[in-house]
Amino acid sequence: MMQTVYPFGGDARHDDPRQRDKTVTGGKGANLAEMASIGLPVPPGFTITTEESVRYLNEGEAFSDKLRADVANAIAHIERAVGKRLGDAGDPLLVSVRSGARVSMPGMMDTVLNLGLNDATVEGLAANSGHKRFAWDSYRRFIQMYSDVVLGVEHGLFEEALEIAKEDRGYFSDTELEAKDLQALVAEYKAIVERERSEPFPQDVQEQLWGAIAAVFESWDADRAKVYRRLNDIPSDWGTAVNVQAMVFGNMGETSATGVAFTRDPSTGERAYYGEWLVNAQGEDVVAGIRTPQYLTRARREAAGATLPSMEEAMPDAFAELARVFDLLETHYKDMQDIEFTVQEGTLWMLQTRNGKRTAKAALKMAVDMVAEGLIDEETAILRVDPMALDQLLHPTLDPDAARDVLAKGLPASPGAASGKIVLDADTAELWAKREEAVILVRVETSPEDIHGMHAAKGILTARGGMTSHAAVVARGMGRPCVSGASAVSINLATRTLRIGDRELQEGDVLTLDGAAGEIMAGRVATIEPQMEGDFGTLMEWADRHRRMGVRTNAETPEDCRTARQFGAEGIGLCRTEHMFFDAGRISAVRAMILADDEAGRRAALDRLLPEQRGDFAEIFRTMAGLPCTIRLLDPPLHEFMPTRDEEFDALADELNVSADHLKRRASELHEFNPMLGHRGCRLGITFPEIYEMQARAIFEAACEVTGDGGEPVVPEIMIPLVASRRELEILRVLVDRVAEEVFAERGARVDYLVGTMIELPRAALMAGEIANEARFFSFGTNDLTQTALGVSRDDAGRFLGPYVEKGIYARDPFVSLDIDGVGQLVELAAERGRATRGDIKLGICGEHGGDPQSIAFCEEVGLDYVSASPYRVPIARLAAAQAALKARA
Repeated sequence: MMQTVYPFGGDARHDDPRQRDKTVTGGKGANLAEMASIGLPVPPGFTITTEESVRYLNEGEAFSDKLRADVANAIAHIERAVGKRLGDAGDPLLVSVRSGARVSMPGMMDTVLNLGLNDATVEGLAANSGHKRFAWDSYRRFIQMYSDVVLGVEHGLFEEALEIAKEDRGYFSDTELEAKDLQALVAEYKAIVERERSEPFPQDVQEQLWGAIAAVFESWDADRAKVYRRLNDIPSDWGTAVNVQAMVFGNMGETSATGVAFTRDPSTGERAYYGEWLVNAQGEDVVAGIRTPQYLTRARREAAGATLPSMEEAMPDAFAELARVFDLLETHYKDMQDIEFTVQEGTLWMLQTRNGKRTAKAALKMAVDMVAEGLIDEETAILRVDPMALDQLLHPTLDPDAARDVLAKGLPASPGAASGKIVLDADTAELWAKREEAVILVRVETSPEDIHGMHAAKGILTARGGMTSHAAVVARGMGRPCVSGASAVSINLATRTLRIGDRELQEGDVLTLDGAAGEIMAGRVATIEPQMEGDFGTLMEWADRHRRMGVRTNAETPEDCRTARQFGAEGIGLCRTEHMFFDAGRISAVRAMILADDEAGRRAALDRLLPEQRGDFAEIFRTMAGLPCTIRLLDPPLHEFMPTRDEEFDALADELNVSADHLKRRASELHEFNPMLGHRGCRLGITFPEIYEMQARAIFEAACEVTGDGGEPVVPEIMIPLVASRRELEILRVLVDRVAEEVFAERGARVDYLVGTMIELPRAALMAGEIANEARFFSFGTNDLTQTALGVSRDDAGRFLGPYVEKGIYARDPFVSLDIDGVGQLVELAAERGRATRGDIKLGICGEHGGDPQSIAFCEEVGLDYVSASPYRVPIARLAAAQAALKARA
């Protein structure tokens, strides 16, 4: 039978590999055991495995007899180590009960501190500690936290009672409350519980312990945790470990403190200690943003112009010990560490370490710096940077020369810049974002319940909280700009207004945030394009050295092509020619072609489009300068180009000298019940070959023109869409070849070219061996392949795919990340059958999945030659392809 509980610290052994396996004991439990094993001061405790939480949630929420016995033995281990007993009225042991999933989910699950206090043990704690105020402060904190987390009593009721108590006594800070004040507050807190629950606050410490363990298990399935998992692609079946640990106290007076620290700056990556601390406080005070914390180092304090002393100045001995631990942990883990610590009456205790969350800029700098320092190698650096995090660096930032109406400054909690409309709660942020409005979420302080609004917002502003508050940590992980601790900000939810200094703003007014400078500005501020140099360029060079697959771009305008080349694209994997038809100067010719009664009418309209298409292709070929360009011939159903308003029919009728009624009748004749499965793709080329003839001519004439002008020769790859049979492709390949020969004869020049197809129908995947006889390349159009394989329209799927992902029917949205189990089988089968027929067939993917790291990893497994992504995702694809190649070789 598997072990359910693993003790750490004290006299515990830490040699079982399962104890250091994060899938078993979670990130926090594994790292606590690791720290204890290397001699760091870790309060003793034990970890209940993730397996137990999964069992508890799946089997009707019941604890096994084995777990109860193992926990009893583990509590005895803590009692031996600290010389105190849980529930002992004379000298009580107090413990914390914390979650600990295998990956960090900051603030998403529950914690209970000071467990073991009741009306009797609080007196023993006061007597033995010699700090009566501390004992009653700990008790009131415990009641509030336990009642919220375990009993479901609204925490705002306790906050309101606390604020009234301070106001009645003329106090500003919690720390001004004296022991008798806190004793009275405890009585009021217990009365709140009895009123809300119709039963007294539990005094039995065993009932407290098992209630807290159950609550932490259950918090894995809390709404905020589910949202966070969905946003971060964390499987729902992992579960969370539970860590029970002897309490150490940072709220025992002026020689005690608590803090959160990083071994490097998580915003910039600078090799400098970074963090915050509070004197006479517990850990939740720092991360919850209830009190604005102090700086860890003197340099940071001076740079910020702060007056309260840093830990380095106020507690030099404890700080020196902390700095020694920093260096030891970073050398041991070979990565930047995020640390929680407590100082109890001058003695340092380590409560947690984990690989710290960081911005994309910081991740790049740390990876490159650590290679230079000899801490890690090049391959580790490549694997360490999350490809999707690069998205933070690939978009415009504020123009330093642009005018700025700065309203106030806060703390630069997460870098980047964003403009948007002010919203004052998470639900509104999500609602407005769904209307495609850019929003800035403004809160006094964020909590885990705000996670959905934080994700929807372009930026986050809080009136309270520090650089390690919930808002700051989550925003950095999401890549959202964040300004925290902006004390000039005052929010009135009743009137839905915001006051910043002497300016009053309404919800819906526009703000701009500069998360790097901590500035809050009125209105929108101009931006500049990112620079792909320095650490970014270095990491991309390493990635290119180690990846096998090529990376192309999906682009059909010269501007997109230039952007993609700047980001390192090695060609075009998908040029959607229909996008060129929607230009205002061309759409009437397109509509005339569609509505023509006969071939002659269609050819007349196409003759007007030919020079426009040729010019488009020539400019693209010049921009791509000799790189391969895959051009998809006309694909969408013709209804997408049709007029929809009477005035559009009238204007077209005047231009063509026919009646508007005639055009409307013709449009009605072309109506399809399901046009996305109707007359589109190669079916257009079969029935109206003159369309594909014009496009092929434009491509070949442009290629000859660019080559003749001395430009680098291009290799057009002409892609026939929506093929389902060999014969379709054969007919259209012959058409393309005929037009090519005609153009080459007319121009007296030749260019190399390929004809291939897009595999986007299940039948095409099944018949790939036959189709490969006519195709020089396959490009997997996984957008449509997903639609046709799943029988789901991506335009309508948003209405129901969310619950499908939440219920585990799909691991992720299949239009965001490839459905490897289903659609992936079709890709793999088509690749195998295509290669069996044509050994040198070129294989790529051009759907939106080409920019998704998980899908790219699958493409590496299948052995595709390249992926194609939108221009701004090209660096993401380059890094993801390198990571996939390194993992495949491992």
